[in-house]
Amino acid sequence: MTAGMREAHEWQPDHLRLAVAAAGVALWAWNVDSDGFTMDRQGFELWGLPWRDSVTFEELSAHIHPADRDRVRAGFQATRAMLGPYETDFRIMIGDEIRWVSARGQGADVGIVGRTMFGIFLDVTGRKQAEEGHELLAGEMGHRVKNLLAIASGLATISSRSATTIEGLVKELTDRLSALGRAHDVVRPIPNDQGNAALLGDLIAVLLAPYDDLGAFKGRLRVAVERTGVGHASATGLALVLHELATNSMKYGALSSPTGTLDISSSAEGDDVLLTWLERGGPEVKSPGEAAGFGSKLVRRTVGGQLRGAIDYDWNESGLIVTLRMNRLRLAS
Repeated sequence: MTAGMREAHEWQPDHLRLAVAAAGVALWAWNVDSDGFTMDRQGFELWGLPWRDSVTFEELSAHIHPADRDRVRAGFQATRAMLGPYETDFRIMIGDEIRWVSARGQGADVGIVGRTMFGIFLDVTGRKQAEEGHELLAGEMGHRVKNLLAIASGLATISSRSATTIEGLVKELTDRLSALGRAHDVVRPIPNDQGNAALLGDLIAVLLAPYDDLGAFKGRLRVAVERTGVGHASATGLALVLHELATNSMKYGALSSPTGTLDISSSAEGDDVLLTWLERGGPEVKSPGEAAGFGSKLVRRTVGGQLRGAIDYDWNESGLIVTLRMNRLRLAS
């Protein structure tokens, strides 16, 4: 080893202090008899306390979050009988701010000098916040997956009742599930404190885009709705409703005719959003009466259950008019 290399590894006290400060490590010493703590300046800054020569364990405990206080007190006392290194994470309160601190040291009185133990404090707030964020995300994803599986199961049951062939069942179920997928794709954060949502107009455009690909619209679809958000839960229900209406229109309504038109508009009525589906120029329509299919039953069940709203059909001779009433707050959820 050359002289230069030896010098590079000869750590000086000032070098160690610089390394400790750069790592954000706070040093502490604990007298096991007096329960007194001494910390370096970084330790006092971490705890939000003015510098002093020493501080008692009880004084520090007063700044520990009440939910963690007893656990930390018992944990520190138990470290004297604990073999090997230990690490204890807990919250401290600095005014209205909450910080996460990790206390680390050696148990079983390893490294004790006189009656004093040594260790470090680390600010692990960023890591803990990231962990909490991951837990919330995992919980939210789990909740959504369960909801989607329940919806998919219900769709499979309904589709199996109305389909007459295996091919028809597969197509019907696939189309409905695809509509759900398109609805979730368009949900994203939007401004004005509307959270994670899709704009109503964007959601309608995305859901009806497949019919445009089939040449069904070509300018015959007009959408004029207010700028309002549709949340994750409501987007799923609204996707099913619009998909069923569009499918029926392609089979029997205005979109089955080359001259038919479809207008979708909205209006506000108190706390409700009224979405109007207006078909014109198609074949003469007739009310199905009691013979409504499973698709229509699915729509009513979805509107009443998921959307907590109401749907009204006007089987006008000139074309179908559907009015969908939804609570604005529920729509944004």
